[in-house]
Amino acid sequence: MSKPPSRGGAIPLLVIDTNVVLDLLHFADRAAQPILRALEAGRVRCVVTASTLDELRRVLTYPEFALEPARQAEMVARYQSLSGGLAEADASTVLPRCSDPDDQKFIELAAASGAQGLISKDRALLKLRRRCAPRFRIMTPAEAVRWLDATPA
Repeated sequence: MSKPPSRGGAIPLLVIDTNVVLDLLHFADRAAQPILRALEAGRVRCVVTASTLDELRRVLTYPEFALEPARQAEMVARYQSLSGGLAEADASTVLPRCSDPDDQKFIELAAASGAQGLISKDRALLKLRRRCAPRFRIMTPAEAVRWLDATPA
């Protein structure tokens, strides 16, 4: 497994899919919390686009989450504060196609931003690991935590 750049180098850049963002900010999933702590400490950065933020906003309105509009806005603002800003994905780059068209935006963002990794639990994205390497790695949250642990503090 390749290591992220050391503290002396560039701060690793990640793309985080919507389900993992929910694990970080809504469910407080213990397995994903080291990723949140790394973002808060500035050990890694994440990047978003208007479409990835729109997806998060849409998902937060699902009835099963029972989130009030103020809480939804708070979570989006929190995620934006942890991200390295808004990027635009370049759909013209030849990339592997995800079997779930809704997830293609994450592949495009990772490639366009020069991210070192894409963190996801989505099977359609995880199936593209080999096809996206060496451009960037696709990791589960647990794999991302191990990858981050390889970075000197």
